[in-house]
Amino acid sequence: MNGGENMNTDEKYEARIKSMRDFTYDWSPENYDDPSKPILKISKSSLVGAFSWCNKKYEFSYIQRLPQDQTEAMRKGTILHNSREDFFNEFDIKKAEGMNNSEVLDYCTSLMPVDDYFDISLTVAAFEAQRFIEARSEGRVDEYLPVINERKFDCEITVPQNVSKKYPLQRDYVVRLQGIIDRVFIEDGKLIPFEYKTGGWKDSKFSSMRQEMAFYQVMIENAPEEVLVKHGLTKDMKVSHWGWYYPAANHITVEPVKKRSMTALWDNIAKLIYTYEQGEFPTSFWRQTCSEYCSYYGICPAAQEDAWL
Repeated sequence: MNGGENMNTDEKYEARIKSMRDFTYDWSPENYDDPSKPILKISKSSLVGAFSWCNKKYEFSYIQRLPQDQTEAMRKGTILHNSREDFFNEFDIKKAEGMNNSEVLDYCTSLMPVDDYFDISLTVAAFEAQRFIEARSEGRVDEYLPVINERKFDCEITVPQNVSKKYPLQRDYVVRLQGIIDRVFIEDGKLIPFEYKTGGWKDSKFSSMRQEMAFYQVMIENAPEEVLVKHGLTKDMKVSHWGWYYPAANHITVEPVKKRSMTALWDNIAKLIYTYEQGEFPTSFWRQTCSEYCSYYGICPAAQEDAWL
């Protein structure tokens, strides 16, 4: 097709995705040199969520793909994330520009679903109304809506053998990163990835949140041009800040990117690959936390051993 010259944006995107190597969580490092074998898949949820919390949970969920019951927290998260995505898809800037402040709040509230989590949605509506009012007063309504609203990103990155002193690898590896980015805003030409969380906030979550945002930054900075164009971005756009919002706790953080968080992310990626190389996924067991939040508690070897103590 003349190097893709006659292809539209969607076609170029699909062709670029198909050109990447197959990928999987059920990965074997010893097969890496076989081009017919898939490379390792790494997502934000698998790395920062499961693996960082407990290596054994990662193995159960992503390698063995053992079923787990949907918890109330999972159901809540799905519903609220969907409603937030819908809010930005439906928000009409031209309509809101002619409203007074009270009408803006009513408008934002009207875009929220009336369901079991309406109390949280009311908090979000008030937050978004105030954000729009401030953007309007500053002449920045064009930056109010996110350029990215729940979009999937793919990229292949090379993990150098010695990227981590603590977890030296047997070789360099190419891995596939894939994930859905909640939101990306543009301010003064700079990108600001933004995460929406439906649980409670504790200051101890700063580290894990920065890991999540660093993961987003790596995906954006390493995404092929066809993926960026598909999502309305260009290679010259850089991530300058990141942030997250916990409406249930009325907590919001926006901060400049942290280099040490990026270093920690690369260390965690190396640790994941190193664990595959070793072939052992150890447990990280805390009785109260695991019994309350882990759906694999009943089959966890550490939990079974603890029960006999």
